[in-house]
Amino acid sequence: MGDGLAILLSAACLIHCLALPLLLALIPAWSASPDIPESFHFWVVMTAAPLSLFVLLRAAKGKIAYPPLWLGAAGLAVMILALTFADPAIETLATSAGALTLSLGHVLNWRIRHRHPCGRT
Repeated sequence: MGDGLAILLSAACLIHCLALPLLLALIPAWSASPDIPESFHFWVVMTAAPLSLFVLLRAAKGKIAYPPLWLGAAGLAVMILALTFADPAIETLATSAGALTLSLGHVLNWRIRHRHPCGRT
């Protein structure tokens, strides 16, 4: 369940990062209505980081060479780094790349955990 929720939240993040600005550009009347505080992204990342790490670490169970864990950690690192960029375009690009990488880690984690006993997925 943790991986599925993480993938869903990563998809919501991508929609927020990519589709919302495009929608606001296409419908100028809406551009004044959303009042999302600057701290929103900080709190989303600070919520995603421990939850994602918990799910990925639980699945790794002490394995150091566990690709989903490293993919997820890299994605989270990029998302945290994105918080430091002043340019909104770079921040959006970095956050989207981080969310995609994190989501890929969760997809890989889910696939590993749900392998068929005969080796088929």
